[in-house]
Amino acid sequence: MKLSIAHLCIHTRDLEATRKFYCAGLGMKKVFDFTLKGSLYGYYLEMAKGNFIEVFIDDGVAPKVSGPMRHLCLETDDIAGAKARLTDAGIETTDIIKGCDNTYQFWFKDPNGIDIELHQYTAESSQFTGTDCEVDWVE
Repeated sequence: MKLSIAHLCIHTRDLEATRKFYCAGLGMKKVFDFTLKGSLYGYYLEMAKGNFIEVFIDDGVAPKVSGPMRHLCLETDDIAGAKARLTDAGIETTDIIKGCDNTYQFWFKDPNGIDIELHQYTAESSQFTGTDCEVDWVE
């Protein structure tokens, strides 16, 4: 049996800023809208075939489930190009570094304060080699 993530759902106070961030900044495509009584209430964004982010307006009414999500990590095959695209869209990012898992990465936030890691695997990445790595971000 094969399992994969269907979508990640986030709430936002600004649907347009969030759409611009994910579409202009990261190159995702809006697939469809959710409406409530004829007004825009949210939408589905596609980052790759079958990989989606579901976005809803934070109206203070709809129930929210929160939990220990620390960040969203997206994979790219062109980390320098992705960083340039985000910079061109006016999105602040950290520098590209090679993490303790031998994977290139940089970080930024979406308009809702969600931390996003964007990474690119290398042939030495622990995700492929199974090599343990010592965390280097905890003091």
